[in-house]
Amino acid sequence: MTPDTTFTNGVIAVKEKALLGEKILRFPEMTAEEVLRALSENGFGGGASGREGVIEAEERALDEFIRVYAPTEADKAYFFAPRDFHNLKALSKAKILSVNADRMLAPEGLRTVAELKKAVENGEPPALVFEEGVSGAEIGAAYDRAMYFYLRKVCKARGTLRKLLSIRADMTDLLTAMRADSREYAESLFIGGTIKKKVYDKIFSEDAEKREHALDKTPYEVFYKVCLAAKSAGAPFTDAERMRDSVGEEYFFSKRFELSGREPFLYYVFRRRAEIKNVRMILVCLGAGVPEKEIRKRLVGVR
Repeated sequence: MTPDTTFTNGVIAVKEKALLGEKILRFPEMTAEEVLRALSENGFGGGASGREGVIEAEERALDEFIRVYAPTEADKAYFFAPRDFHNLKALSKAKILSVNADRMLAPEGLRTVAELKKAVENGEPPALVFEEGVSGAEIGAAYDRAMYFYLRKVCKARGTLRKLLSIRADMTDLLTAMRADSREYAESLFIGGTIKKKVYDKIFSEDAEKREHALDKTPYEVFYKVCLAAKSAGAPFTDAERMRDSVGEEYFFSKRFELSGREPFLYYVFRRRAEIKNVRMILVCLGAGVPEKEIRKRLVGVR
């Protein structure tokens, strides 16, 4: 049964009070032990102990929230189906390499790992089974294309989700173009964004000026500039990836005071997922001795 939107938004209004918000900005200057203590004091982790225990408890709690309160099956699929396709990808690679896939698997989404493993073993839909000699990048691109095709179909009646999917697909294809040695190779890995051929003509042009201004006056102008800066410096595309992965939070942040209907659900889930991701990153970095400044650079969706 579809949850009542008014009731769901009331539940969210209560849960929002437990969000860490700006408190997380102080964590990079603490020790891992101090962060865990601060998390416990804020109820993060539901009383679990240790880094992994706290994170896993929060992930399970958020998963349960989504399963119970998702306003439509499309919303549920948007958040859970990517895990299924990730796990299908991992199981396919493991089959080809004759290795155990357990360490590559994400938490279960809409399907159990057992169901997906059976699909891969039997070569049944929605599994995509590959022969030896196919590269990991090609396997990844094939599953990503299948995932976006599936989600566009499932989310066709949810305009906001379709828009977010389109933005992520475009950004992913742009990142692929930036990393590729040739246009032909890039196009073999594209997942099907909406960016026109003439734009890629400029991106792969021998004319430096055309390349530099390929995305001017488009929604991806800033994103592309960040990609270009990283490529010019021979640096990882970390900042660009962070922008792509923060699409949901950024989209709703700009209209956070105007949310209505089913939008509060999406905004809450995006923020909670970003917090969990940030907490994991901070604790891992603190354990590895990463400097405070570098940790702050990696924060996602925090203002």
